[in-house]
Amino acid sequence: MLSVLVLLPLLAAAALLVPAVPDRWARWVFVGTTALEVVLAAVLWARFEDPGPGALAFEQQVRWIPGLGASYHVGLDGLSLALALMTTVVFAACAVYALGDEQRPKLQAALFLALETTCLGVFAAADLIVFFLFFDLSIVGMYFSIHGWGHGDRARSALQFFLYTFLGSLALLLGFIGLYVASEPRTFDMVALAADPPLQGSGATGVLVLGAVLLGLAVKTPTVPFHTWLPPAHTDAPAIGSAVLAGVMLKLGTYGFVRIAMPMLPEAWRAWAPVLVVVGVVSVLWGALVALAQSDLKRMVAYTSVNHMGYVVLAVGAAGMLGDGPADDEARATAVTGAATQMVSHGLLTSALFLLAGVLWTRRESYDLAAYGGLAAPAPRFATLLVLAALGSLGLPGLSGFVAELQVFAGAVAVVPWSAVALLGILLMTAVLLRAVQQLLTGPVHGLAEGFADVRAREWVPVAALLLLAVVIGLAPRPLLDLLEPAAAAAAALVSR
Repeated sequence: MLSVLVLLPLLAAAALLVPAVPDRWARWVFVGTTALEVVLAAVLWARFEDPGPGALAFEQQVRWIPGLGASYHVGLDGLSLALALMTTVVFAACAVYALGDEQRPKLQAALFLALETTCLGVFAAADLIVFFLFFDLSIVGMYFSIHGWGHGDRARSALQFFLYTFLGSLALLLGFIGLYVASEPRTFDMVALAADPPLQGSGATGVLVLGAVLLGLAVKTPTVPFHTWLPPAHTDAPAIGSAVLAGVMLKLGTYGFVRIAMPMLPEAWRAWAPVLVVVGVVSVLWGALVALAQSDLKRMVAYTSVNHMGYVVLAVGAAGMLGDGPADDEARATAVTGAATQMVSHGLLTSALFLLAGVLWTRRESYDLAAYGGLAAPAPRFATLLVLAALGSLGLPGLSGFVAELQVFAGAVAVVPWSAVALLGILLMTAVLLRAVQQLLTGPVHGLAEGFADVRAREWVPVAALLLLAVVIGLAPRPLLDLLEPAAAAAAALVSR
């Protein structure tokens, strides 16, 4: 069933490219396929039993390139299943949101269905070559999304996105080759590499190989200073492109930290851990400060992603800092669980924010915060959704962002006390998001807010669904944490021994 989950969207995309398929069917095929994907992912969750440290559920393996020790090998643990679930939900929300888009609907539906396969493939991959294949193809899919359906200086933004992230993927491939060459017997199998990590005791060699892997993942995440491709890509991407890019594709990088870098190079990870903690803290503060300076809503939300992904980097970096006892082990596991929860929470909340930003573009073709005012009067449903999404992103208790950030800081500060300085990021994010809400929604109706049509069903239903899940996680996080905690504890244990 796992391979069906991964490959079904690609098959649907291929069917849409048949010339006889009319455009009017394309959107409903998009909606139907993504809805079925949500159901399939939910069935996998219902049938999931934790396989234990170093093992995978729903595992499938087929010989592919035996001379290189590469195979089509897929499987899930709690972390990858949670991210796969989140991915199917985000793509389903985007499919509903796109129902009214008349710009080459068949091609766009096919592209995003293929993109869903690449993202799910990364989370399901248990072989480094399979991981890299899907990882790289996701870059191609998003490039065409920005270039083909974006606006503004879309050609330049798409090219910048592609060149930056493709350069990162080349560094990642170099690191994978280093792991392969060092393994005995030589293999790209992720389960085997995690069970018997190569380059242990190799000193500088392991540190350099991990550096290549970290560079590739850091560009995709993105962290400071590798984040400069992100704001223009988001600003000029279509709404559903931004939702997928921020909600799902940034997690391909952070997921790689936990799935590849930590378990396969644990000794080198401990050497890099102080650098990662610093990068995480800087990303948290820099992302929030630069977001505060923005007058463009989409660029502002893009920089909040740098802030939120900084929490993830801080947490996984803290997991590699050596401690003295069981309490430190528990704190490291808590930090990694918080990082995983943050990946899911950010996927839901930021996707909702980008879809709401798309409403502004659809109505007025402007993201300028100062050009609007008093939107709460003509568009109360839009205002309600925006306020809820903003409160979730700033970490208000009762929403998923609070659950994630509480675990990140409870774990990270216990291991690295000075990392508490990153708490200032929460204060800055509060200023960022409340300022945006105030500028857009409050005061007398003026400027582009005059005559603004409120959100239609195809716009508010997917956003409300994403936010409802964020509320459910915030109020009742136990089901998600039960899924994430075993995998997070196993990853933390590998780098602390």
